[in-house]
Amino acid sequence: MGGYSGILAAAQKIASPHMSDLIIIGGGPAGVAGAVYAARKRLKTVLVAEEIGGQSVVSSGIENWIGAREISGSDLAKAFRAHLDAVRGDAVTLAIGEKAVALEKSMEGFLVKTKAGREFPARAVLIASGAGRRKLDVPGAEKFENKGVTYCASCDGPLFADNDVAVVGGGNAGFETALQLLAYAKSVTLIHRHKEFKADPVTVEKARAHPNMRVITHAEPTEVTGEQFVNGLAYKDKDTGEVKNLVVSGIFVEAGVIPNTDFAEGVVERDTLGRIRTDARNQRTSAEGAWAAGDCTDELYHQNNIAAGDGVKALEDIYLWVKKQ
Repeated sequence: MGGYSGILAAAQKIASPHMSDLIIIGGGPAGVAGAVYAARKRLKTVLVAEEIGGQSVVSSGIENWIGAREISGSDLAKAFRAHLDAVRGDAVTLAIGEKAVALEKSMEGFLVKTKAGREFPARAVLIASGAGRRKLDVPGAEKFENKGVTYCASCDGPLFADNDVAVVGGGNAGFETALQLLAYAKSVTLIHRHKEFKADPVTVEKARAHPNMRVITHAEPTEVTGEQFVNGLAYKDKDTGEVKNLVVSGIFVEAGVIPNTDFAEGVVERDTLGRIRTDARNQRTSAEGAWAAGDCTDELYHQNNIAAGDGVKALEDIYLWVKKQ
């Protein structure tokens, strides 16, 4: 079926009695903040997410969440869920454990399809799908994943108690991971490809002050070595070109993130990194009726508080848009 009749059929499929005002994709701070505000504004909303909490759910200690001096990722996730349950009433439906795999647009709205085969239609969509860990792309990294190469210090850190370990990455995540590992590792060596750090100075100073902490800058990992398990990390000194070997039994990778936006390809405009382009004033995307917030966007700074604020900003605009339709 093609042409106008095909478009009409697609529109009729989406324009069902079960159509919501809004679908929110993602259960991190942006998605949860959006859902809380959707509940307050009584917008008929479905929140589609694999889990509640976002990337920070694996963090043992979050010190920059406004209102909490320090909170673990798991406790933050519990707080998010409690807040949702307290306000959602009959306005917000939670579809937890659902992974969005496709987003379609028609004349009547949007349709989100999940990995489990469920479909959720709505007039508007807020994409708050976050980002995933960037893998270490050097020989041996894939071979030794879960055999010394890990992407979760909270999950695997205690396994390396009294061992020499390395952290790859010089952002906040890298230094926070190093601080976490210093509690039980014999030594922690952080390798950063640039001369300057992206991490907050206070976090850098705190880590570097520890006697078991070593920092190597302007260095590029070249190979993960080992037998049954990791026994070393080779890296290139970018100043001299010399390749050196670091003897470690664990490698914790904090090399950045990749936005979870493949499902929205062709619906909203993305940049060369796959981040959704948004209008910073209101979080609108290139598609009418679609907004995006949090780490899946081209927002300059990616933080929990900023993601939550962007989610709220988007909902304020979504509410006005829905009421005008």
